[in-house]
Amino acid sequence: MRKLLVAGMMLGAVQGVHAADLPILRGALPDTYGPRATNWEGFYVGGQATYGTADMNFVNSNQSLTKKLLNNVDIEGQYKISEWPLLGKSSQSNSGFGGFIGYNSQWEDAILGVELNYVHGSFSGSSTGTQGRSFFYPTDYFTTANLTQYAAMQISDYGSARLRAGYAMGSFLPYMFGGVAMGQANIQRTATTSLTYQYTGTGGLPNIGPNVQSESSDLKSHFVFGYSAGLGIDMMVVQNLFLRAEWEYLRFTSPVDVSVNTVRAGLGYKF
Repeated sequence: MRKLLVAGMMLGAVQGVHAADLPILRGALPDTYGPRATNWEGFYVGGQATYGTADMNFVNSNQSLTKKLLNNVDIEGQYKISEWPLLGKSSQSNSGFGGFIGYNSQWEDAILGVELNYVHGSFSGSSTGTQGRSFFYPTDYFTTANLTQYAAMQISDYGSARLRAGYAMGSFLPYMFGGVAMGQANIQRTATTSLTYQYTGTGGLPNIGPNVQSESSDLKSHFVFGYSAGLGIDMMVVQNLFLRAEWEYLRFTSPVDVSVNTVRAGLGYKF
């Protein structure tokens, strides 16, 4: 009886040693029992809704038109009339909608990708200004200069070509991006000058003016370019279907200096 008890104890000890060698008892659970990494690699496409604000700076937008009007005029060289700050700034908020398409490459948790992003929205603004000055110039003349300027801009479509970098955290993918901004806009600009020379000397010279001239520029469906940058997060909700929240800043350098800030919500599908 004692021999059987000893043999049973030895058999149990051997089985315990074999069980200790099993990964599931050492804490290394198979993948099917632990959290699974989300696969973000591949092509994806989606749609989005946006809300944003466009700030348009018209201050120097008409300077080139005014310089053209006053080319070789004496008082332009003396008083820099074309640089008078007549126009101001305009800001407008509006909503829009659009889509995106891109490709991700994945190295463990690191994500690098490229994306094209498009928004159909509408931002517009305008500014008008008038200023007049009088001075004794040239000699024996009392000169009056009046300058009127108008500028307006309407943006109907804009987007960006981006490079993305992110870090996968399970079902979440926070990312940042930067790239080239592109937009389509209508831009109207007008400058009008009026110059009057009243003779005040004793030589009997005639008065001159008022001499009124105007110069305009009307650009339809004009492409504007700049840069974009922003932050966002994608969240995989079910297999291959993800939600997106994002902020983007775009800057366009054109006859009118424009900055656009937008926040977005989107839904995408990864193939």
